[in-house]
Amino acid sequence: MVNNVPRPPTPINEPILGYLPGSPERKALKAELERQSSEIIEIPCIINGKEVFTGDVVEQVMPHDHSHVIARVHMASKANVEEAIQASLDAHDTWSNMPWEARAAIFLKASELLKGEYRAQINASTMLNQSKTCHQAEIDSACELIDFWRFNADYARQIYEDLQPPVSPSTMWNSSEVRPLEGFVFSVTPFNFSSIAANLPSSAAIMGNTGVWKPSRNSYVSNYLLMRLMMDAGLPAGGINFIPGKASMIGDTVLSHPMLAGIHFTGSTGVFRQMWRDIANNLENLRSYPRIVGETGGKDFIVAHPECDERALIVAMLRGSFEFQGQKCSAASRAYIPSSVWANIKDEYVAEVS
Repeated sequence: MVNNVPRPPTPINEPILGYLPGSPERKALKAELERQSSEIIEIPCIINGKEVFTGDVVEQVMPHDHSHVIARVHMASKANVEEAIQASLDAHDTWSNMPWEARAAIFLKASELLKGEYRAQINASTMLNQSKTCHQAEIDSACELIDFWRFNADYARQIYEDLQPPVSPSTMWNSSEVRPLEGFVFSVTPFNFSSIAANLPSSAAIMGNTGVWKPSRNSYVSNYLLMRLMMDAGLPAGGINFIPGKASMIGDTVLSHPMLAGIHFTGSTGVFRQMWRDIANNLENLRSYPRIVGETGGKDFIVAHPECDERALIVAMLRGSFEFQGQKCSAASRAYIPSSVWANIKDEYVAEVS
């Protein structure tokens, strides 16, 4: 503890389970896959901690089996979006005045729930909803999200600790507080990583912000279950409001709201640029300058050493480019290979790709 800054447990990376034949995690996952495959769940909006079934329903299907419906999703109306914004604003003072370590404790509890009883459920939903393999779901929706929540609590501690005055004279006790943004945060999340989807709204929440979460239209099931997990961990009503719905309508409603304070986004470069333009064109109607944080597409690369293991290079290029159909922000899209190495691997690589 530095200048009365509490210290959460030291974060460690969650071990990746192997799902070997006969293992308990394999048995639990297979049972959960069978259960989820045999039902169609109703997914509501969640506004101020309450489930809202709007009646405007779209069906969610498995990407690998378009005839298999796994959910009926109740889409938000403009009025629902406005209610979600107001709920986040109403919850702002109570949530932001909660000690930061109490907020962090909620997400540390969420990490423990995901590590244990929720692991098979969330992994199975990611496999069925986003067509990931067992391993790809495990490293994403389980391990990476557990790590996000553990490390975010420690990053919050570092922020508070670094801001504390180094000296308190004998007649006083100096300390600093970190204030959240004045308004609500709009989190727009991608389909390809369940971990990123839950991390965007929750990382803002750890620092005292409240907001609206618009999940991707292609990952409603896994995202809804993660929202329920956070609520079970103690997330209070209105802290995060879960709003599935038409992107253009939600965007227009949120980006024109005077209390918009921040954007937390992962998605395409074009959409992010358009959001930035829309905010800029509406600055006169906003009470503050929204903080805009976005992760968009990149051109990830592989660099091969002249003396590299050529078979390992081929595997790296195949998996790096085409695993999960290349639908990752980390997917390789270019390679720099010495001509001497390329001459040796070209035919085998082309044969593997074709």
